[in-house]
Amino acid sequence: MAVAADAPTSAAARPAEVALLASVFIVAACGLVYELAAGTLASYLLGDSILQFSTVIGSYLFAMGLGSWLSRYFERQLVAHFLRIELLVGLIGGLMPAALYALQSLAAPSFRFALYALVLAVGVLVGLEIPLVMRILRRQLRGAGAERSGLRNLVSQVLTFDYLGALAVSIAFPLLLVPQLGLIRTGAFFGLFNAGVAVWALWLFRGEVRGLAAHALACALTVAALLAAVAGADHVTTWAEDRFYADHVLYSETSDYQRIVVTASRAGVRLFLNGNLQFHSRDEYRYHEALVHPAMAAHGAPKQVLILGGGDGMAAREVLKYASVDKITLVELDPHMTALFSKEPLLRALNGDSLSSPRLEVVNADAFNWLDQHPGGYDVIVVDFPDPTNFAIGKLYTSSFYRLVDQHLNAGGYAVVQTTSPLIARKSYWTVATTLESVGLHVTPYHAHVPSFGEWGFILASRRPFRMPTALPPGLRFLDLAGLPALFDFPPDMARVPTEVNRLSNQVLVQTFGDEWGKVQR
Repeated sequence: MAVAADAPTSAAARPAEVALLASVFIVAACGLVYELAAGTLASYLLGDSILQFSTVIGSYLFAMGLGSWLSRYFERQLVAHFLRIELLVGLIGGLMPAALYALQSLAAPSFRFALYALVLAVGVLVGLEIPLVMRILRRQLRGAGAERSGLRNLVSQVLTFDYLGALAVSIAFPLLLVPQLGLIRTGAFFGLFNAGVAVWALWLFRGEVRGLAAHALACALTVAALLAAVAGADHVTTWAEDRFYADHVLYSETSDYQRIVVTASRAGVRLFLNGNLQFHSRDEYRYHEALVHPAMAAHGAPKQVLILGGGDGMAAREVLKYASVDKITLVELDPHMTALFSKEPLLRALNGDSLSSPRLEVVNADAFNWLDQHPGGYDVIVVDFPDPTNFAIGKLYTSSFYRLVDQHLNAGGYAVVQTTSPLIARKSYWTVATTLESVGLHVTPYHAHVPSFGEWGFILASRRPFRMPTALPPGLRFLDLAGLPALFDFPPDMARVPTEVNRLSNQVLVQTFGDEWGKVQR
């Protein structure tokens, strides 16, 4: 008796079963890549990595559940449906990073809508994949006459390969894929895997797929689009960032920790980390002179100086103006930052080649862990971290961190912390002051006007009251002794307000900072 087309023989069942299980591994890996890429891009472009990853993952899982529920309505032509879904997943998921880069110049609400629309679309399609594979596998077992003995192992086999695929990608994504390929090329590369599964399904089940030529053409067009994305990834990134940053992008790189972009125009050079401006060469001297010199000059003759953050070398440039300094230890998490600003001629000119000074030692490490593990005292500690936009950075503004700073501060020493804007983020600014006081340090708040940022705040912390400097290094462009006292005067709209301590257990500063700056951006 002839065997029906949808009931393959036992000989044919085994290779198809193995191939289908291999496809489960591939689709699981691809699905997780798209999820991680969306979360990573959201954290780069919208900030607050914990919030973005949580909402992206939650939306993605919800969409997968919806897709699994919808799979019940696919009753016939299961292979054809699976083939089309693979092509759609490969095309939408594979091109999603490129699309989000291209859309990054949109206003935040529009970008979020596009982000979650794509995440939901990919999630629904991925949710359809596994139920369809299981039903196709069940059909294979039935056709081989092994349904009773094999069906009980089917679910465990499918889930095992599903989880193995997810494990492989979760390790490779941060360690290999993003550093070596970048987000756009990684997405397109895994889109090709989805398209490859579709091509395989078309070949293996070519006898039962209707419209073979049309499906073959769809596979070819999908593969061509994804190959074009792989080849043009750098051009897409450059085009999108030129639009987003308005200036010419000199340098851009995705490190293990952040997206680093350096732009140039007639007005000067700008540094962006995860889309946030860190300095503009036309006025960065105001920021860095205000950050460094009140503490250094007040001490008088600092010998040992610790800089936490400041991988661009600008703060180190100012510290090196003091002949009394024997050694500067600069602790910067991201080695790409210190490498960039110690090798690129234009950037070395901006920081005065400070990172190559024999008096400076660069340590690429997490500042929190480094302080906890390395004893030693310092006359001046300069804390120059990015603003507390997420909990990973927010921990560096907590009482636990400032307690470590206090332990490393010599008896007559000063610590200084860059502390956001006391005008725009007034409560955030004074939260840092309250947190420093909670560990027993005496605080002296001050502020300076930096045109690229507006009114910007700093806080000196010490075990003794601050004394106004009587001398400053020659050649400063912003600070002088006559104007220095004005920095310590706060008008009513920046005056102190009641705040609570920012602790590791609550990280109230992150929420407060987001609320205050969010009002400005709306």
